Amino acid sequence: METVSTNRSYAGTQGVYSHASSETGTGMTFAVYVPDHPEGAKLPVVWYLSGLTCTHANVMEKGEYRRAASELGLIIVAPDTSPRGEGVPDDSGYDMGQGASFYVDATEAPWSDHFRMRSYIERELPDLIAAQFPADMERQAIFGHSMGGHGALTIALRNPGRFKSVSAFAPVVSPLNCLWGEKALSGYIGGDKSAWRQYDACALIEDGARVADILVDQGTSDNFLDEQLKPHLLAEACAKADIPLTLNMRQGYDHSYYFISTFMEDHLRWHAQRL
Repeated sequence: METVSTNRSYAGTQGVYSHASSETGTGMTFAVYVPDHPEGAKLPVVWYLSGLTCTHANVMEKGEYRRAASELGLIIVAPDTSPRGEGVPDDSGYDMGQGASFYVDATEAPWSDHFRMRSYIERELPDLIAAQFPADMERQAIFGHSMGGHGALTIALRNPGRFKSVSAFAPVVSPLNCLWGEKALSGYIGGDKSAWRQYDACALIEDGARVADILVDQGTSDNFLDEQLKPHLLAEACAKADIPLTLNMRQGYDHSYYFISTFMEDHLRWHAQRL
């Protein structure tokens, strides 16, 4: 692991780091915020997964999480959204390719050589965080935005017991039922929609996956609300499965980091209570 940069902020250290990933076969960059803490102490870890077109830097620069994370004693880990670099395939659209991994392990060419973000987030990067930072891996939470909200929900549902809590901002709740998901999953996974279910929060719940509860914030003025996000599908799935869902429809808010930063502290406090 190499240190790209470190900055002091709110009695903690905001770092950016890089390493050679065995899963993606590329260099990967990620951000970690560590509050000041007594020597030898281990802090709970909150993972934040970003959305389409983003890198580790979007939430780091615009998410406004450090003051609350410092107060609550939370390590914040913000990975990149996809592999990047020379030789990594891409797509002409913003909704597939570099910056748009959908946190899957691709099985279709040309994506399968590098697009292994599921394994990267679920296995490789946690091992690195545990080895290099004062992280209590028995106390983990996960959240994200849009495509990253989809990633957070599906990763938590596929890994019962690993995460004490899961939340999302404006998540893609059912890639099986939106154009973003249809394009990405057909390209990465192939045409068999039964194979997509492991990457669809609503389908995972229908198939028996469970978490203790879920928090979702969604802006009512989000221009992707009706065609891509469809939070009512998650509400229906959770109701049928008796999973407590707090779905906050935030009047007038859009899909941007103005929205995310407004409710970031609420989510961190919600996670801290469960950690």
